[in-house]
Parts: sequence; C-alpha cells; structure tokens
Amino acid sequence: MQEDNSNEIEKNMEVMYMLNNFVAETVDNSLLNPDECWQPTDFLPDFSKGDVIDEIQKLKERTDCIPDSIITSLVGNMITEEALPSYQTYFNLVINKDRDLTSTNGWVRWSRAWTAEENRHGDLLNKYLYLTGRCDMKAVEQTIHRLIYNGFNANTNNDPYQTLVYTSFQERATKISHTNTGKLADKAGDNTLSRICKTIAGDEARHEKAYKSFMSKIFEIDPNGALKSFENMMRKQIVMPSVAMGEGSKKPNMFADFSAITQKIGVYTALDYASIIDHLVKLWNVDNLTGLQDGMAKAQDFLCNLSARYKKIAERMKLPEEVELLWLKKI
Repeated sequence: MQEDNSNEIEKNMEVMYMLNNFVAETVDNSLLNPDECWQPTDFLPDFSKGDVIDEIQKLKERTDCIPDSIITSLVGNMITEEALPSYQTYFNLVINKDRDLTSTNGWVRWSRAWTAEENRHGDLLNKYLYLTGRCDMKAVEQTIHRLIYNGFNANTNNDPYQTLVYTSFQERATKISHTNTGKLADKAGDNTLSRICKTIAGDEARHEKAYKSFMSKIFEIDPNGALKSFENMMRKQIVMPSVAMGEGSKKPNMFADFSAITQKIGVYTALDYASIIDHLVKLWNVDNLTGLQDGMAKAQDFLCNLSARYKKIAERMKLPEEVELLWLKKI
C-alpha cells in the first residue's frame, strides 16, 4: 500500500528544488576539495619506501592485540561502506529529476561530492584490514559482492522528505559506530586504527550536519509535509544499509549476527537508536510546531514519545551471551 500519492510526491519535489541553491552552497562550504582532503594512503604503509615491510609488521603487531569481536565489527562497518554504489543509486532515483549525473543542479552535485567523500571510507578500511592478516578476505569480498548484488531499498516510498530523514539518521548512526570503534581500537593499543575511525567519523559528522540542515529547511517551508514524512519513516523503523548482506547466501542470518556483535561490544546499540530519534525530534523542534493540519497532532505526539519507548525497550534488552564471529581468518 502506497503511503503517498503522486501529487504529494510531486509537491515534495517542488519544495526540494526550492533548496537547490542552498544545497549547492553546502557542497561548496561543507564538502572538501579532492586535491586537499585526506586519502587512504595517508594512513597506510608506503610501498615505495624501503621500510615498508617494517611498517606492515608494526601494523600487524598493533592489530594482533585487537579482540576478534572488534575486528568482526570493523569488517561489518567496512562492508557497509563498500556498498556505497547502491546508496548513491537509490539517492539519485529519488532526488535526481534531471536524470543527468553530470548536472550542475545542487542536489546532483551534492550526490556526487558526498559519494566521493564516502568512497574513501571503505577503501581505507578494506586495505587496512587486508594488511592485518586477521581476516578471511575472500569471505569479506564475497559479502561485499552479495550486498551490492542484492541492492538497497531504504523503504522511503520514493518520498524525498523521507529520504532526507533516513540519511540524517544514518549519517549520525555511522558517526556513532565509527567513533565507538575508534575508542575500542585505542583501548586495544592500535592508535593508528583509532585515528582512522575518528577521521571517518569526522566525515560522517559533516555529512550528518548537512542532511539535517536540508531537512530543517523543509520543516520551515512545509512543516506539515515534513512532519508526516518523519512520522512515516519512523513508524517503519530505519532499515540499516547492510541489512541484505546475507540474503541469498549460505549465511542468511549474517546481518543479525553482525548486529548482535555491535550491540554486545557497544559499537552501535538499541540505546543509540533511541538517542538518535530524540536528537532529531529536538533538532527539528517537533514538539513546538504550530499551525498543523488535521491529524498532524497525532504524528507530533507519536514522534515526541518515540525515543522514550525505544529507550525502555533497549533497557530491557539482554546482551547476547554468545555471538557468531564473522569474516575472521581461520588458523
């Protein structure tokens, strides 16, 4: 059953394109010049230098101290980043009415520049994990292949507003995940990996800020439409980007196992999910919206109480006693 009719989607797209100049300015002011920003090689051993073997050995020694659960969580984060082609495709299908990937339109420029920055994350983590020797890289590559093969659907019903709610939520979620992984790496003694994770989290924080600002503008222009889309997205719950990593494979429960690991070691938890809802509701001032249309007061009430509901659920959840470790090199 379709949540939004074509007229509503068309209306929402008109509002989106009212933000064209604002989005273009965000590209110029918030995203980075490719010639000036960090690249994966800044964090990796330089194979052109004579001491590269020593540097790789030091890397391996540092990562030998990292618990298997953290390595598994890190691999899952990396696989999620590596499926970026699917995310850009989805975003363009919803946002890009020009159907021209080289367009100078603000939204299309954003899609390209955002993807270009995100692409470095998977590249860096993939190479770093390969050099550790800790992972079954063929199994990792098969999972990446499977995830991209299966495609991606954020379940936003082609609504651009819901898509921005989704990206605002997900960028904050990935920022939290990478930040917490960095803290665990630092505690385990790998300061380089900690710096990598925190650097990636910094990118996610800039992207989060931008997506939230886009949605903030929509709340100013069309509060009823924004509120409705926010409610619709949260009633369905946020589908995690890597949810399809095991579908069709010999390990169909792979995503559930990965999620259990991140929950157990505190990388990304049910409490984090609740906290993100609370953050967005407060940021978009949902509680204080006025002049709402009939029926929107119920949406307002639902959203304002949602984080508390999830927090109660999270507090009752028991951590899994055992977790299935994935993608590790068999010795």
